[in-house]
Amino acid sequence: MSHASVNTLHNGNNFQRNSRSDMEHLRNHSSGRLASESIRDGRVLVLYTGGTIGMIRNENGVFVPKANAFVKKLRKYPQMHDREYADERFGSMGPLVLPMNDTDMVRVVYNVLEYSPLCDSSNMTMDDWIRIANDIKESYEHFDGFVILHGTDTLSYTASALSFMLESLGKIVILTGSQVPIFDTRTDGLDNFLSSLVIAANYNIPEVCVFFGTNLMRGNRTCKVSASSFEAFNSPNFPPLAKANIKVEVDYRAIFRSCTLEKFHANASLNRNVGLLRIFPSITTDLVKAFLQPPIEGVVLQSYGAGNMPMNREDIITELRAATKRGIIIVNITQCSTGCVSSIYEPGKLLEDAGVISGFDMTPEAALTKLAYVLSKKEWDTETKRQMMQTNLRGELTAGRPPSLQDLDLVDAVARSLKLSSTAELQELGSILFPAMLNAAVLSHDIDKLEALKEYGADVSQRNADGRTALHIACCEGDLKVVRCLLRMGANVHIKDRFDRTPLTDAIEYDHYEVIKILLQCGAHLHGSAHLIGEKMCVAAAVGNVKRLRSYHLANADLSQKDFSGRTPLHIAALHNKVQAVKFLLEHGAEVDSFDKTNQSPYDLAVNAESTEAASLLSPSNTSDISLATEATK
Repeated sequence: MSHASVNTLHNGNNFQRNSRSDMEHLRNHSSGRLASESIRDGRVLVLYTGGTIGMIRNENGVFVPKANAFVKKLRKYPQMHDREYADERFGSMGPLVLPMNDTDMVRVVYNVLEYSPLCDSSNMTMDDWIRIANDIKESYEHFDGFVILHGTDTLSYTASALSFMLESLGKIVILTGSQVPIFDTRTDGLDNFLSSLVIAANYNIPEVCVFFGTNLMRGNRTCKVSASSFEAFNSPNFPPLAKANIKVEVDYRAIFRSCTLEKFHANASLNRNVGLLRIFPSITTDLVKAFLQPPIEGVVLQSYGAGNMPMNREDIITELRAATKRGIIIVNITQCSTGCVSSIYEPGKLLEDAGVISGFDMTPEAALTKLAYVLSKKEWDTETKRQMMQTNLRGELTAGRPPSLQDLDLVDAVARSLKLSSTAELQELGSILFPAMLNAAVLSHDIDKLEALKEYGADVSQRNADGRTALHIACCEGDLKVVRCLLRMGANVHIKDRFDRTPLTDAIEYDHYEVIKILLQCGAHLHGSAHLIGEKMCVAAAVGNVKRLRSYHLANADLSQKDFSGRTPLHIAALHNKVQAVKFLLEHGAEVDSFDKTNQSPYDLAVNAESTEAASLLSPSNTSDISLATEATK
């Protein structure tokens, strides 16, 4: 991001973010002083790309973007920044912090990365989508969620593109904007931004979403439907994922979850040789023919009604057939705002026979960006790409007949016996029953029961009263088959319980090595203050717990990470003469020349504490030999 500046968590000053080391700096300095309250932080990165939401009136009363003004003005808004708390904990130029009320369980701490130059959404290109995807990739491990502030005109295109580009996504990404600038009277931007921040910090929704008005919608299902209404976006063929009224009500059964055993990554390439062709009365053959010429490789065809073409236009069908034979992928979607294409009518069947494939109920934005994504996959042949366009990759389409979800049949049966009937009562009952039954199935190592519960509508990432999921329990138990089953069912590896523990935390603290490996494979990572991780490793080193140190090493922890006194695990192992721990740390590259706050090295502590064996291992002659051996094995 050579042109972007970020308001850092450490000192809040803008700087040019040119390398990953800057984000490592963020991680190591992310705590300020430790919070004295028993409230967890929800860390959110805001990518401010431009758009109406951040504009300011100039001297002529006209809305204009103004560089480096957004964060400065946010700091003056008490709804957007708890200045007293933030100054005390982080300093006056630290991150922004939302105020809290009595019911909040998470303190929302957010940083704003402002793009330069700020981009009007009508000027957005595929390069901007790639830039956003790369910024999320670079920052992914350091934040719980992401909010993208974006102009409204092309917001649905960006949301759709990112939904495909961000593969195996395990955290929420929300795009929002406004019809009126956030700093103006009667703005919709304030509610849109605040709600997006709260949802991004608190809720387990691993999708690219759009928030507008009161609705959180799947990004690749949205369209802009109004140039003037505050309810500017709609999801015509799919219900909202959540509604933000007095309470945020999430439909967890509607959430699309990645069920692949791989970690998050960004596909930072798109095929630009794609286009939209809308059929209209008396469209000419020459126009269609010209549109289908090289370099075009993919076309979204917007036909009438349920996918119909004029039956008397064999000339157009001929051109479409010739194009598909040349390898051009043509996807048929309806011009209608709701509904889907079908081949039940003869005109639709003519298109199918010509090699045109169905786009089902995809929006134009989703169909176009999916085509750009699919065509960028060089490892897929043409037939595979055609199949992928008709496959539900990110919840963007409903293929054929909608799946029959046994909507809480099990809960309904219990509800009838308890004489419960309201929607709220049913939801509450489900939130109690399903986590209990999922956790019981995990404890009994019953994979068949887990699969049956999912068929009944259970969300495998649903939390119990302590915020723990079935995956947390499975990682404590260490049953690799159960862990693998839950991950294949879409269990989220990033959920934190009320004690700020993720499934990876549990796997580490029970030393389940194979479980740690598969969690990392699926994108899990260490979270929270690096100093606290260092503190935990120092505790393990103090008692010579090599198994625990190995667990942290497998989880990609820095074995030379310092605690709050500046001591590393090697310092502590040397101090207490834990010889096996010293040997393990030296063998795995721990720094011997690290100095604590009293300017002592591990060797100095060993000598002063008369830890003879540790001192011998750490003597300059021995450690130089170890360093040479370590270098030779690299």
